[in-house]
Amino acid sequence: MDERYIELAEQVQAAQLQRAIDSRVRYQGVSALECDDCGDKIPEARRQAVPGCRLCVDCQSLAEVRR
Repeated sequence: MDERYIELAEQVQAAQLQRAIDSRVRYQGVSALECDDCGDKIPEARRQAVPGCRLCVDCQSLAEVRR
């Protein structure tokens, strides 16, 4: 019986993860040189990897947690 609850919990978690992936913002355009939230410089590697990014990694992580 406990195994069934674990399986159900895993299914719910997988569905939530998939919804989060599906609803993720698709970046486009020119990336900012500085973070819109904190003003720190956005590294070139991030700007190339995520075209159109407006936030540094730390601020983006916080924004995603808040959602």
